[in-house]
Amino acid sequence: MRKITIAFLASVAGLWANAQETVSDSASKELSEVVISASKFPEKKLNVSQRIDVISSKYISRVNAQNTGDLLINTGNVFVQKSQQGGSSPVIRGFEASRVLLVVDGVRMNNLIYRAGHLQNAITVDQNMLSSMEVLYGPASTIYGSDALGGVVHFRTKDPVLSSNSNTLVKGSGFARYSSANNEKTVHEDINLGWKKFAWLQSYTYSDFGDMRMGKNYPSDYPTFGRRDSFMTRINGIDTVVKNPDPQVQKFSGYKQWDMLQKLLFKQSENVSHTLNVQYSNTTNVPRYDRLQDKRNGTLRYAEWYYGPQERLLTAYELSIAKAGWFDNINLNLNYQDIEESRYTRDYRRYDRLDGRVEKVKVAGFVLDTRKIWGGNELTVGIDGQYNTLKSTASRVNINTGASTKLDTRYPNGKNSQLNAGLFAQHVYKFKNKKLVLNDGLRLQTIRLQSTITDNSFLNLPFTEIEQNNTTVTGNVGLVYLPAAGTKLSVNLASGFRAPNVDDLAKIFESSTAARQVVVPNANIKPERTYNIDLGISQNIGKLIRIEATAFYTWFRNALVKAPYRLNGQDSIVYNGVLSQVLANTNANKAYLFGVSGAVYANFATHFTFSSQINFTEGRFQTDATKNSSVYEKQANGTYALVSKKVSSKPLDHIPPAFGKTSISYQNKNFFAEAFALYNGWKKLDDYNADGEDNAQYATADGMPGWATFNLRTSYSFKPVTLQFTVENIFDRNYRYFASGFSAPGRNFIIAARVEF
Repeated sequence: MRKITIAFLASVAGLWANAQETVSDSASKELSEVVISASKFPEKKLNVSQRIDVISSKYISRVNAQNTGDLLINTGNVFVQKSQQGGSSPVIRGFEASRVLLVVDGVRMNNLIYRAGHLQNAITVDQNMLSSMEVLYGPASTIYGSDALGGVVHFRTKDPVLSSNSNTLVKGSGFARYSSANNEKTVHEDINLGWKKFAWLQSYTYSDFGDMRMGKNYPSDYPTFGRRDSFMTRINGIDTVVKNPDPQVQKFSGYKQWDMLQKLLFKQSENVSHTLNVQYSNTTNVPRYDRLQDKRNGTLRYAEWYYGPQERLLTAYELSIAKAGWFDNINLNLNYQDIEESRYTRDYRRYDRLDGRVEKVKVAGFVLDTRKIWGGNELTVGIDGQYNTLKSTASRVNINTGASTKLDTRYPNGKNSQLNAGLFAQHVYKFKNKKLVLNDGLRLQTIRLQSTITDNSFLNLPFTEIEQNNTTVTGNVGLVYLPAAGTKLSVNLASGFRAPNVDDLAKIFESSTAARQVVVPNANIKPERTYNIDLGISQNIGKLIRIEATAFYTWFRNALVKAPYRLNGQDSIVYNGVLSQVLANTNANKAYLFGVSGAVYANFATHFTFSSQINFTEGRFQTDATKNSSVYEKQANGTYALVSKKVSSKPLDHIPPAFGKTSISYQNKNFFAEAFALYNGWKKLDDYNADGEDNAQYATADGMPGWATFNLRTSYSFKPVTLQFTVENIFDRNYRYFASGFSAPGRNFIIAARVEF
């Protein structure tokens, strides 16, 4: 017995020692990980004062997500809102859509019609072709200019690979995947051909997403929450509401998408290379599922509501030079983007379809970045610019005769343009004691916008031209302190800037069917500004555990919020046949956000890893303290009603409830398994912004219930094949993400086969 006890203790000691070595190595590798987005050039994460998460290609293939939105959800650190299956709108620190900057291969994706509501543009980037995805938390206006208030999501696609000898290098990969919750069928292939000086990389991904099935395990107090009891169809040419034979199936939520990437690399010399980068993404029509649930006079309002094909084309040429005169590195990127999106709606038993509110955006841009390294200094100096144009058209089409008549456009129907230009410098200084690293930077940014309304007959606006010229200076300063191995302390101060775009200034749209609100242009709004402080810590506890924590506070000035407004002296107008309250974007006097996030990582035995992340954000804005504002107030019968009330502050919209992820994973040679939980806290209705984009009409009478899902993913590799099997939402929980009008998948079985050669 004594020998058995000694042997057991020795075994435990061995497991403990192995675990210590694993955690220590993991922490060291992560801190020495190289990031690009912080300064445009490779820099160790250890030296960056701003919080950055790096999502690797290995993690991306392991998660096996259907799109980039689902990939971000699986990190446990980024909240994602969905209005339809073909949508995913990242939220970083309470900022969303046009206040979060999307970048792909160094090129800004945000354009002059990125709205402040909810966006689906992130899913036009094929996650299957990413070498990494970097998420910057907090203002990043020094490097990237306007829009990066909450942070940046930087997608980096894979690069072509040259051959190391005289033989042609042929490598590639592919996979096929099926998911049961929406009958998803996805196929992907990519191939790389490399020679000594030339390399060519191409990829194709095609996905067919069927109608999404929600979970059957409803919240106990809300037994019909989100259930799709009926839907609209045409019978003998007449719109008819019919019973849904399976209320868990979200009828008319499916769509198809295809993505293509082509890259050509020419290595002119050891220090000079040229890359041509072409990306194309397109979809079929994408049903706007949340609006298909809207009711008017007790019945479904819309017979049709869908986005037309969402098309994105990017063509970019990049020149990279190393050791060019005084500079250590020079990168030049010339790019062009062509984007089209559209909306189609038709009310119940109406013969006229509001057909083709079509927006065509073209963007020409350039980015020139240079770096110089000397002593302990690293200096990046860059200049960038983008010229956006927009053509907005609309028509009303008789579905019986095909006759077309005029319709008010979503944006001004004349000339629309926006010019962005900026000059910046970002500096890193590594002190000789190797314990301090200084990060500092400055940017001069100018943005000019012009917009013309040529047909003012629909709303008779008090102006027909909008012009804004905004110039500002933003900056950042941060300090990293490395007192001992395994310890990192950081503080970061940064200012952010976002100039109003055409969507902010001049958009006309119906904000809410339930509340009957319409948003109209306001030409007098000012740029938004933020001032942010971050405190961060990363600490190894022995060699077994690592903890990370970040706290931030953001002062938000001139925040753009939707508020009651008067158009030509009227607080309500008839829009789309309905008397609707008038709203417009206005600048709130003051707003603030604060939050904390924490994570713990541990190896408690050989091959086993534990991790857990939690995030909390709070945000409010202040009015003049004398104006009446729309708020939700609980009534005597327990329900909530929209009322006008004098308040001194209101909740900011887009603020998610507490959310996170907890995971236990096992890795042994060719086998991997992970059991994990994703969870969200409650979002009570009195914490919703009544005039914003929180979509209270798609929540319960008390708000959005908290939830947790339990999931299991596994994979087994026998080269060159990897088989993957996943069960998501094992207990078939019925739930929605906050501000979403689309229910998340129920129990979902996913199988995939991958091959690499």
